[in-house]
Amino acid sequence: MGAGARIAAEPQPPAETGGSLLGRFGGAKPLAAPWFERALAHRPERSTFDVEGAAIELLTWGERGKPGLLFLHGNGAHADWWSFIAPFFAADYRCAAISWSGMGGSGWREHYAIDIFGLEILGAIDAAGLAGAGNPLLIGHSFGGMPLMQVAAHHADRIAAGILVDSFIPPPDRKPGWITAGRPTRRYADLADALARYRLQPEQTSAWPEIVDHLARGSLRRAEAEGDEPAGWTWRFDPNLWTTMDRSGIDALVERTGVPIALIYGADSRLVSVDAVDRMRRRLACCPIAIAIPEARHHIMVDQPLALVAALRVAVEALRTMGEAR
Repeated sequence: MGAGARIAAEPQPPAETGGSLLGRFGGAKPLAAPWFERALAHRPERSTFDVEGAAIELLTWGERGKPGLLFLHGNGAHADWWSFIAPFFAADYRCAAISWSGMGGSGWREHYAIDIFGLEILGAIDAAGLAGAGNPLLIGHSFGGMPLMQVAAHHADRIAAGILVDSFIPPPDRKPGWITAGRPTRRYADLADALARYRLQPEQTSAWPEIVDHLARGSLRRAEAEGDEPAGWTWRFDPNLWTTMDRSGIDALVERTGVPIALIYGADSRLVSVDAVDRMRRRLACCPIAIAIPEARHHIMVDQPLALVAALRVAVEALRTMGEAR
């Protein structure tokens, strides 16, 4: 059975944490729920734009001239983490998602910085035409919340509001434990082997293998033979990103935000606790809403995708109403 074949999983619990999430499918695509297939069938337009010498991957849905939503993914991820979420908003909004430089289909840099990622947000607003009906609203998951806060603090005149999705501002010296400094990403002989190695960080299981499969395939690229390295499949993120990134001053951004910031978090998240949400709300100048999604861990779109859509609708509408009242 080829990698493009589709099989239905036998009724069984998800793989245990620490095990393979996709190994049991042998490279075939899991059977997908109808809502998921409909969402992916609403294919985005794909393009790139340049920021400081790097080509930034851009996905767009919906008509120009409608209110804008920009979706920002987390560390080591890519724009297609939103390609089954953004279509739910495309009838009423001009939607866009980007891959940060060093991740997904975007170019790599010699050095990375939060302010450069902020410029990538501003570039996306212009390239996608998100300001046709006023300033757009930003939605950032995990790491994506840090550049969002950069723009909210230093370019508040360019955005209407922000939504942090299980996102937090980590201490300046904290780096992801799964990154090994300067170590090349591993190559796998075939796609099935690579898919079987895909993990979420922090590690968690999922009752939606079709979502995990979609994210995993978008995380991989085909690499040609180079030196002693044979041809194979490897990950699309830059392994040097965190060793070269400047995050100085990131913690001070919280108090400087010049737009309303809403919070959505997983009730079972290992990274964002209720206490952390309460502290963030006290520090933010304006945090009108905080929504906990039951039975959701850090990667909410992998655990409770439709509940995330519902929570985003509530938060977006609340923030838009606030903007219209001001």
